[in-house]
Amino acid sequence: MPRYKMIIEYDGTDFCGWQKQKHGTSVQEELEKALSIFTHEKTEVYGSGRTDAGVHAYGQVAHFDLSEEINVFSARASFNALVRPHAIGVLDIQQVPDDFHARFSAKERTYIYKILNRRTPAILDKNHVWHVGLPLDVSSMQKAALLLLGKHDFSTFRDSECQAKSPIKTLNELTITKRGDYIFFLVKARSFLHHQVRNMVGSLVEVGLNRWSIDDFKSAFEACDRTKGGPTAPAEGLYFQKVDY
Repeated sequence: MPRYKMIIEYDGTDFCGWQKQKHGTSVQEELEKALSIFTHEKTEVYGSGRTDAGVHAYGQVAHFDLSEEINVFSARASFNALVRPHAIGVLDIQQVPDDFHARFSAKERTYIYKILNRRTPAILDKNHVWHVGLPLDVSSMQKAALLLLGKHDFSTFRDSECQAKSPIKTLNELTITKRGDYIFFLVKARSFLHHQVRNMVGSLVEVGLNRWSIDDFKSAFEACDRTKGGPTAPAEGLYFQKVDY
């Protein structure tokens, strides 16, 4: 059975997340519906990672198997027509080896988190940034972020419903940059705990607001206790950027 890889972007605002659920519209479900209409086959689409309700994607990766080969160029055009009016775009489809797996073959995943840091609320960026009205000290956040790099127990930033077997993860990169009124968090790791990125951002913002010192942040991180961490940053500021294989 030929296996195909697709790269997808989507606006997560109106979705219950990537994964199919009994109540709500998911990205996975809409892609499988389109695939069924195009191929007249019922097959599952496997994503490289689950995104929660409201989280967006520039480059989510998924794979699926079919009984026969397809023309990938016409398939992409058909997919984009069939998923309308949902905010999903299929950027690319290509045939891949049988041992490729969107999730398990991944070597690194990259997320971006966006904050709009100004008094005026988000208008054009509504549902696509976390609006923080008070000034943020980016320099202090950058210093605190360095404490997270490398292999650690990330229990402080782990959601209570996380199903990962271990809280130990290796964070490859966490950079924070300011461009005008926008602050961008670029985060890279092979895999993440549930809500890890949003919880890290929420705690770093506590530092940026001068509610926590860097030592406070360090103590919270080393406590390995979610109740010691800061708030969970809103879903609308998070973007799944890409996967490296």
